[in-house]
Amino acid sequence: MEILITYILIINVFALCVSGYDKSAAIHDRRRIPEKSLFLLAVIGGSVGIYASMFLFRHKTRHISFMLGIPMIIAMQLALVWMFHLKNN
Repeated sequence: MEILITYILIINVFALCVSGYDKSAAIHDRRRIPEKSLFLLAVIGGSVGIYASMFLFRHKTRHISFMLGIPMIIAMQLALVWMFHLKNN
């Protein structure tokens, strides 16, 4: 269980940093991180980091796909955790 918690913490910090880098790249007209990559980070566990970066950096908040998609990913991940918890009790 400690490994899973460590993974979740690391992937969320990483996702936050990647999204922050993408915002900086957008401001400075540099090469950007593809949206598919940001969504992939969210799906593999970095959804909270991506969601936090949306408000911390005001990044992707005009994109309806992010404003709806990231919370939906979080909800699905929470449902999976809840179902896993019920199955193991």
